[in-house]
Amino acid sequence: MSPTIQATSRFQGFPISPTIGPKSQLAVETKNWTQALGLQEVRVNMLLKLLAVPALSMKAKPVFKLLSASAALFTIALLMVLFRTPRVSARSDFDRDQDEVKARIGLSIAPVPLNFDHRDRRLVGLGSYIVNAHADCNGCHSQGPATEYIGPGNPYLLSPPNGPYTGMQEVNPATYLGGGRDFGPFGSKGELPHLYSRNLTPDKIGRPAGGRTFEEFLTILRTGKDYDQVHPNCSGAPDGNCLLPPFNGDVLQVMPWPVHQHMTDEDIRAIYEYLSAIPCIDTDIPGAPVLRNDCK
Repeated sequence: MSPTIQATSRFQGFPISPTIGPKSQLAVETKNWTQALGLQEVRVNMLLKLLAVPALSMKAKPVFKLLSASAALFTIALLMVLFRTPRVSARSDFDRDQDEVKARIGLSIAPVPLNFDHRDRRLVGLGSYIVNAHADCNGCHSQGPATEYIGPGNPYLLSPPNGPYTGMQEVNPATYLGGGRDFGPFGSKGELPHLYSRNLTPDKIGRPAGGRTFEEFLTILRTGKDYDQVHPNCSGAPDGNCLLPPFNGDVLQVMPWPVHQHMTDEDIRAIYEYLSAIPCIDTDIPGAPVLRNDCK
């Protein structure tokens, strides 16, 4: 009968309980390359012990030493292929499962109808989770607290008999992510009387923020670049449409892009996919043509 050896050990907190013999198997879950390479070393050390030649035969003749060593090296190389290091994916199963959970939650809490035509449903759901359950984008990219919710669905109000809140939140679809919240006066001397949050809804062809490509959207969240140049730095006296130093007129002000720039490309892609799936809103505020959107 072929010998069978039972061994139980641990490597970096992971249990290793291999049975090495004719039907040997060494299975262990790994989370990164460091752990995987460490396991390979454990396997080699165990195999070396199994392949150790009894001292008597090793002392017999030099030729047997050479043959035994060559056979051992060949066997080790063969078994290293058979027991090769597990493949390690960039994302663990746990991460993927968490994204699936977030996507389901995102789809369930989206406050407006979604258009899934030619869109990745999972990404739309994940984007909704980030926008609605995490970043509170509508808190800034609507026209303010007074119109963010519909009366009975406003969680900031009292419940009957002292107020109208029914206990069920209801976001106002007429202003949802359509921009228009005024953060002015703004600037080192209040030179901007109005500073409106931008309209994030898609245009008639489905591009968010009034027609931005994904590359442009990615650049905005990574660098804060203001493609519309709504408030460039003043070249002369302030005229109500320019910013004085030290503020940088080339980047979006108030918008928390310095925080969002640390998000992964996939998360930003999910936000973009979600924003492309929500209804278009044409926000018409006098003196703010940047909020207008071509919805037809």
